[in-house]
Amino acid sequence: MTHKPLLALGLALSLAAGAARADALDTRLDGVARAWAHANYEITDKSAQGEAAAQVAADADALARQNPGRAEPLVWEAIAKATEAGAKGGLGGLALAKEAKSLLERAEKINPAALGDGSVYTSLGSLYAQVPGFPVGFGDSGKARNYLQKALAANPNGVDPNFFYGDFLMRQKDYAGASKALQKALAAPARPGRELADKGRRAQAAALLGQAQAKLR
Repeated sequence: MTHKPLLALGLALSLAAGAARADALDTRLDGVARAWAHANYEITDKSAQGEAAAQVAADADALARQNPGRAEPLVWEAIAKATEAGAKGGLGGLALAKEAKSLLERAEKINPAALGDGSVYTSLGSLYAQVPGFPVGFGDSGKARNYLQKALAANPNGVDPNFFYGDFLMRQKDYAGASKALQKALAAPARPGRELADKGRRAQAAALLGQAQAKLR
C-alpha cells in the first residue's frame, strides 16, 4: 500500500518527461520545416539551394537518429533530399531521389500518417511522378497515381496533395483534371506556421494552373 503513491508519482513524472520530449521534437521539426521552405522557395541559385537543402537533410537525419521510433524526421529528411535532388539534377540527383524514396518507405512502415497531412504519400507520389522510369530510374505513373490518391484521401483539401496531383495530371496530359486539382490547391486552408511554404506552393500552383488552362483553350 505504501508504494502506490510512489508508483503513481513515477508514472506521472515519466509521462511528463515523454510529453516534454515530444514538445521538444515538434519544436525542432518546425525549425526544419522553416529551413526547408527557405531553401526551396527563397534561394534561387541552384548550387546554393542544393547546399541549403543538404543541411536541412542533415539536421533532420540527426533528429531521426535521436528519435528512432518517430517517422516525422525521416519524412523531412526525404523532402529535403528530394529538393537537393532537384537542384543537383543528373545522376547525382537520381541517387538522392532514391535515398528520399527509401526514407519515405521507412517512415511509412513506422507511421504512414506522420505529420498528419498525407506527407508520406504525397512525397512518394511526387517522386514516382517526377523521376524517370525504367531503365534510368524508378518512376512509375501507376504508383504515382496510387500514392497521390492516398494522400488526397488523407488530406482532401490540402495544398500539397492537390498541387502534386495536379502536377501529375499535367504530366499525363489530363489538363481538365489538373486544372481542377490546382484550383483546389489554391483554395486550400492556410497552415499556421507554414506561411512561407504556403505562399511558395500557391505561386507554383497558380503558374501550373495557367499552363493547364492554356492547354484547354
